[in-house]
Amino acid sequence: MLNLTKKKIASMIDNTVLKPFITNKEWEELCRISTEFGFKTVAINNAGIEFCANELRESETVVDAAVSFPLGQSTIETKCFETEDAILKGASEVDYVINIVELKNGNLSYIKKEMEQIVSICRKHKVISKVIFETCYLSQEEIITMCEIANEVKPDFIKTSTGFGTYGAKLEDVKTMREYANESISIKASGGIRSYKEFLEFVQAGATRIGTSAGVTIVEEYLLTQENR
Repeated sequence: MLNLTKKKIASMIDNTVLKPFITNKEWEELCRISTEFGFKTVAINNAGIEFCANELRESETVVDAAVSFPLGQSTIETKCFETEDAILKGASEVDYVINIVELKNGNLSYIKKEMEQIVSICRKHKVISKVIFETCYLSQEEIITMCEIANEVKPDFIKTSTGFGTYGAKLEDVKTMREYANESISIKASGGIRSYKEFLEFVQAGATRIGTSAGVTIVEEYLLTQENR
């Protein structure tokens, strides 16, 4: 039985704005609302990290950086530089996209090396690491393979999606990830989760973090369920 409260739900949400045309005024509003509701992070593209980190300097909400977004088709060296740069500019969490091409090629040593190096940088700086599988492009076997690699490397989270693929999070994928990933690795579901009902379904499936641009709606819908009890 889930013991959810408004505070608990908000602490499980990465409040996400990744559109390419956001303004400073919108970032200010994002940070203000995220602080007001107590969301865990604001998940943003990296150009806005310093701005948002400054806006959040007196808040418990932190910046979550998107690395190699949304395609994952940067070199390991580029991803490592981007990770380090994001952290130095104020990110407290990092979500990076795997090199899906190398996974499809069966080059698992590359995938493991990439994960090891990025996770290592995050550990060095005491920053949360999240590995985005982009499950819409993967078979169940490939999702299981990614879980097995993660079990060896031990990132903080594995994550379903960027929200920019052919589809976002699916309950079946989260259930597979929870079945095959070690319990020490948390799961983030992201992409298309826009209601409290969906939030609850993904949490029940095994996710402990939800990436969404509908965080306010989710919390407000939860509060309505409490009023109607």
